[in-house]
Amino acid sequence: MPSHKLGRTTEDIHRELSAIFRELKDPRVQQGLISIVRVEVTNDLSYATVYVSAMQGLEQANTAVSGLKSAAGFIRRELGRRLKLRHVPELHFLATDSIEYGANISRILKDLKEEDPHGHHD
Repeated sequence: MPSHKLGRTTEDIHRELSAIFRELKDPRVQQGLISIVRVEVTNDLSYATVYVSAMQGLEQANTAVSGLKSAAGFIRRELGRRLKLRHVPELHFLATDSIEYGANISRILKDLKEEDPHGHHD
């Protein structure tokens, strides 16, 4: 499969999974602000690894992942229905703490601005 088509399919999967996640009723998924950080799809579209992060941190992301794993069959069927893929990749969900990491960097930058000796504020 040409890489541009794989890239487009990966983007489509990312977009649709985000929408599907919002519709899930599982409190483990809905509890935190869950975000898909990255989706990696194998060249033959047989597997998709979905990296999930939560604003509350890695522990909440792990909780969401367990909810997503239990709904994987539904999520995969829904993905196939929405994207009309001939072969829907098997989904693997992994938790990552990248949102928490990014939020921490934002806090550090904000604190640095507040310590600006010249009194400059945005």
